[in-house]
Amino acid sequence: MLLDDLYVVLKVAEMKSITAAAESLDMQTATASAAVKRVEKNLGIELFIRTTRQLRLSPAGEKYLPHCQQAMQTLEFAKQNIKHDLDIVDGEIRLAVSSDLGRNVILPWLDEFLDIHPNVTLKLHMSDSNIDFYRDSVDLALRYGALSDVNLYGFKICDIPRILCAAPAYLKKHGRPTTLDDLQRHNGLFYQLHDVIHDVWLFNDEGKERKIKMSGNRAGNDGDLVRRWCVQGKGIAAKSSLDMANDLLDNRVELVLPEFSLKPTELWLVCPSRQSLTPAVRLLREFLTAKCEAKFTQLQQSGLL
Repeated sequence: MLLDDLYVVLKVAEMKSITAAAESLDMQTATASAAVKRVEKNLGIELFIRTTRQLRLSPAGEKYLPHCQQAMQTLEFAKQNIKHDLDIVDGEIRLAVSSDLGRNVILPWLDEFLDIHPNVTLKLHMSDSNIDFYRDSVDLALRYGALSDVNLYGFKICDIPRILCAAPAYLKKHGRPTTLDDLQRHNGLFYQLHDVIHDVWLFNDEGKERKIKMSGNRAGNDGDLVRRWCVQGKGIAAKSSLDMANDLLDNRVELVLPEFSLKPTELWLVCPSRQSLTPAVRLLREFLTAKCEAKFTQLQQSGLL
């Protein structure tokens, strides 16, 4: 019995679909189906009950596959431990990252990481849509916000202050707000997620939470689009300071009302299981943490945080 076939069977059981498992493993559905049939023939039992609408584990499959899962995990840990002891850094990293953060901050860092570790390959999934690890072909995701799913493993990369910012041309034309109430007379640039427009901005005003309902003529479901509008002088945006770090340092945008802090966020590296924590992934985690720390040090030394 081939270990690769067992891996396919475990993925089919996990996703309850041969087609979905095949897509996740970047193979043809017929290839995945053949792997399942080979394992079943070798065992002399049916692992799955198939109907026209669904696929589920048979009673024999329910007993057999947990032992296979444990065995595969043991083999994977053994392989990774050997690579770690031999200082071998290789393999494929399939990473999901949001549009703005990915294009404007993380992408050049990943290029540098691959230059340092030439035996590592990268598949980058760049989108502001939520990633489903069991549907999309990714092993890791860089996500804003605290980890809330107990079924995932996560490592906090850093805390992220959020800021208000606008282009110098916009502030010259429309004036600079000096109070939170002044904001409502300005054009907001909004991020939209799942048809919800984030036009209410939360501030810390002398220890109390203050909500400002903004109005504006632009909203987009792509964070990089909101950043571009901001740089082009179309309005004021509430953004991650990491997303806007290079624009701030190069004076393409300026801080607005820096004395009022927006509700901060966090950056996490998230994966579906400990099997994803290869030596390359561990090094990537350390690399990204150091890069973020250095970027925030730049902002602080420039008086921007």
